[in-house]
Amino acid sequence: MTATGFRVSIDGPVATVTLDRPEVRNAQTPAMWLGLRDFAHSLSGETRVVVLKGAGSSFSAGLDRSTMGESLAQIAGLSPAEAADLIGTYQSGFSWLRRPDLLTIAAVQGHAIGAGFQLSLACDFRVAAEDVSFSMAEVTLGLVPDLTGTKRLVELVGYGRALELCATGRRVNAAEAERIGLVNLVVPQADLDGAVSDLCAALLAGNRDAVVEIKALLSGAAGRSFDDQQRFEREAQVRRIRDLAGLGE
Repeated sequence: MTATGFRVSIDGPVATVTLDRPEVRNAQTPAMWLGLRDFAHSLSGETRVVVLKGAGSSFSAGLDRSTMGESLAQIAGLSPAEAADLIGTYQSGFSWLRRPDLLTIAAVQGHAIGAGFQLSLACDFRVAAEDVSFSMAEVTLGLVPDLTGTKRLVELVGYGRALELCATGRRVNAAEAERIGLVNLVVPQADLDGAVSDLCAALLAGNRDAVVEIKALLSGAAGRSFDDQQRFEREAQVRRIRDLAGLGE
């Protein structure tokens, strides 16, 4: 295990980030979040896909309870503006997974609780094992989800379902997660790595610049009017056609 609680392997255009604290079900710490942020800054331009997974039997059981008191006390001791800024630095350990130049996949098994659930939500795709259990458990601690997961959750399952999950903190199993659109695919635990590898290969088969444009088109679509989205489609297509014709800037 590294000091940040995760390890990285690079295989050509695929970077795999493995949360590596299996003895505590890959519980997360502020140091891990800052480490993930710094790792994102170090990524080579050759990287196209990032896979996020957990060592052992779980993806991540959420915030490490052994450091939670210290972390909350630190935030409470700051002014409101300083506290919000500190939380913003923690959020940067999640938000980079939505970068338009990357496709990101969470390989989720076992527990994906609280911050673990939000880390999976930060990815573009979630491939889940049949034993997975999702929960937005912050409410059970008197807290709110604050690691970038709320918007993606609403986008995936709708406001009413998202509110229910966040306000109750209840567990969602693999079958329900697939039914309500939380995950792209559910497979037996033994097939998880193979399913993720197959998805990586399919994503890498596409033209990189086209995929980057497609991600930008789709990720911003919900916030645009139909007219604006059609304009973005036209502009993106013109860029692609000009580039394929050797006329790109």
